[in-house]
Amino acid sequence: QVQLVESGGGLVQAGGSLRLSCVASGRTFNTYTMGWFRRAPGKEREFVAAISWRLGSTRYADSVKGRFTISRDNAKNTVYLQMNSLKPEDTAVYYCALGALAQITTVDHAYGYWGQGTQVTVSS
Repeated sequence: QVQLVESGGGLVQAGGSLRLSCVASGRTFNTYTMGWFRRAPGKEREFVAAISWRLGSTRYADSVKGRFTISRDNAKNTVYLQMNSLKPEDTAVYYCALGALAQITTVDHAYGYWGQGTQVTVSS
């Protein structure tokens, strides 16, 4: 089993920044991808960003490109999401996900493990 624990959410004014963290523990894989998804009130869960753990390649949703940065710390088994220039429409519960994937995918059901989520609220 894999356990994912997110932290770093909170309330911030528009234009501000937050950094989310997700620590992975438990079972390991030879190749895997970690991603961030979010679910806003009344909306479907959507892809935000992902990183290939072995290669370090990244992918972003168009809505966050240039504002969000995903990164990893191999030694700490931690993935980060640095969120800058936050907008009210970024308000959502953010979920960390891990999939035994050799390539990045934006499809949420391809990820087999999920964290409990952390709330991000951006006020206008």
